[in-house]
Amino acid sequence: MELRHLRYFLAVAEEANFTRAAARVGIGQPPLSQQIQALEKELGTALFVRTPQGARLTDAGQAFLVEVRRVLVDVDRAAESARRAARGESGRLRLGFTASAAFNPIVPALIRDYRRARPAVELALEETNTAGLLEALASGRLEAAFIRYSVSTPSELELVKFPDEPMKIAVPAAHPLATRTRAPLSALVGEPFILFPRSFGNSLYDEILSACRQAGFSLAITQEAPQMSSIVNLVSAELGVSVVPESTAQVQLPGVRYLEIEGQVPMARLALASMPGQAQASPALQHLLALAQGQTARTP
Repeated sequence: MELRHLRYFLAVAEEANFTRAAARVGIGQPPLSQQIQALEKELGTALFVRTPQGARLTDAGQAFLVEVRRVLVDVDRAAESARRAARGESGRLRLGFTASAAFNPIVPALIRDYRRARPAVELALEETNTAGLLEALASGRLEAAFIRYSVSTPSELELVKFPDEPMKIAVPAAHPLATRTRAPLSALVGEPFILFPRSFGNSLYDEILSACRQAGFSLAITQEAPQMSSIVNLVSAELGVSVVPESTAQVQLPGVRYLEIEGQVPMARLALASMPGQAQASPALQHLLALAQGQTARTP
């Protein structure tokens, strides 16, 4: 039994006439009659009573009609689901991000715009450090991720790069620098410094250490924290100072002051990363990448 047999049967049942049904499905009346006869033979029962006026369903035909309509509705729904997925209008998109990237206004704006444009696409979000995101991309667990990139980022990744973000100094409110709005990095000489482990994200780590070396000193890292929000909390607890992306200053914790950096300012670099060819297999990802590229074009 083929799908076309069901459509032929439905046409005859609804038209109650082989000639009209044949015109409806676009074949001749004799071939249609032969197809219905073959269907009846396969089922082992008559589906129609042939009359001079046309055709009338038997009891078996009435029962069969109920199920045929359900099956054809399901088939049409399945076909439309496939077409929607092929257009990137449904399905699932696995997207990762770093904790610090989540503070950058570009990231929530892109996710919001994507949800509005593709409400039927399920977004599965995962937060971890850049090293974990790179591993997830390579293994296929994630289709895309907002990462902090650097020269050591795997060259095979496809990156949509966003504007560089300046960094700021974070100090406890009781710190002597807290009364200022600006300070050079050299003002942090000898200060206990809070930073995440390099293995969690070498881009920001190396950028901060390089900027401090260029300012003439080496950092004294006395406390490590897993993510930017933890670093800010430890600064508030007066365990040390830090340098954080400008967007992290949105975390207005009592006891923390943010200062602009005088002189050469270290930059936090953000990109939307995906594996080569991944977008060709995922129309949902194609739309996200298009939105991201549009965002970079709009950002001065």
